Amino acid sequence: MSFKETEFGMIPKDWKIKQIGEIGKVVGGGTPRTKVEEYWNGDVSWITPKDLSGYSDRFIYKGERSITQVGLENSSAKLLPKGTVLFSSRAPIGYVAIAGKDMSTNQGFKSIVCNEKVTNNLFIYYLMKQKKTNIEMIAGGSTFKEVSGKVLKEFKIQIPPLNEQKAIANILSTLDEKIEINNKINKNLEEMAQAIFRRWFVDFEFPNEQGKPYKSSGGEMVESELGLIPKGWKVKTLGDVLLKLEAGNRPKGGAGNLIEGIPSIGAENIIGLGQYDYSKEKYVTEEYFNNMKKGIVNSGDVMLYKDGAQLGRKTMFMDGFPHKRCCVNSHVFILRTNEIISQLFLYFWLDQKRVTKSIINLNENSAQPGINQSKVKSLKILVPKSEIVKDFDETILKMIKKLFENCNENSKLEKIRDTLLPKLMSGEIRVPLESENDAL
Repeated sequence: MSFKETEFGMIPKDWKIKQIGEIGKVVGGGTPRTKVEEYWNGDVSWITPKDLSGYSDRFIYKGERSITQVGLENSSAKLLPKGTVLFSSRAPIGYVAIAGKDMSTNQGFKSIVCNEKVTNNLFIYYLMKQKKTNIEMIAGGSTFKEVSGKVLKEFKIQIPPLNEQKAIANILSTLDEKIEINNKINKNLEEMAQAIFRRWFVDFEFPNEQGKPYKSSGGEMVESELGLIPKGWKVKTLGDVLLKLEAGNRPKGGAGNLIEGIPSIGAENIIGLGQYDYSKEKYVTEEYFNNMKKGIVNSGDVMLYKDGAQLGRKTMFMDGFPHKRCCVNSHVFILRTNEIISQLFLYFWLDQKRVTKSIINLNENSAQPGINQSKVKSLKILVPKSEIVKDFDETILKMIKKLFENCNENSKLEKIRDTLLPKLMSGEIRVPLESENDAL
């Protein structure tokens, strides 16, 4: 195995240095006029950088909004063929996905339509993820950084022969396929748990003493602050059912530039149940962590983002996910219940859209977006009979345990993938290629 000296350092002798414009066509996007109704809600998927925020799958098929063929034709948006590598070029730079079908994007992308004769789009997908920081460094703009089409076309990359590109992409994709399968299973598990919660605590069709649906079998209902509820149930405040409500902190001046230590979790990490963004991890030292009086996370804790743009976002950590030891910063509340309700009931109660809206509304008269402890404690919560909460926990616990088991497996797979990625892309690790004799 021989190497050669290049501007990237030593790379395999049979690899080449090329500009992105030499291996594919760089295409921008656009936005149809928003006030023209006939341009919107059509059959053309239209992707914005926001659609890729927290999106971890390789392929994307639709965004939050869509446009019509007329909207496409009357804007600078372009119809990109299936397999195009979408790369966000501003706000922020570096989100990457592959078009799962023909689609369009807004102007926040510079997408790469790969020349299949010289490059593999999955390889380019992984390469662009690995080159994110390098591309950010050459972005222009004083207020908002942006990568122009010209700059991206001229950006140089190291390219192996096509068969090696496919082999590298195959290794990384095998890991991502398993991660995506786990994510789909987790989505189904969460939806099943949500459906059971709604059935029991919104529709009040939990099993009665005869195992029949309570409300539709004539179960007695009484008036309350939250409307009709089953007889014997109560309405309390979160303050009544919480053993602990606290935020953490970080050292004065912030977490600094630590690249290891004890993870200090902020709103930037929290996505949803079993979803966590490791790419934005910040740390505190072991010494600082050991001296923290508040904000240390226990298994089963519910986390609530208490200020900023994502006010009301919540999650739950369990069984070592996302970390065996971690803490929260001052922007995140830890919620830990007393014996009146369970952690699982609390999480799914807070996860209702109307409750999230109530949390956001707590802030409506504030100059700065944020809620304090007293406001959180004032929120109303339904308190079922203890045996019903216990039955609910027993019904969904296996689902939630399986969800977090999948999360922990994904964390391990992601670490393997992220360790392999730069080594495969630099040629430090070579992939065995099937020879023609082996293929016969």
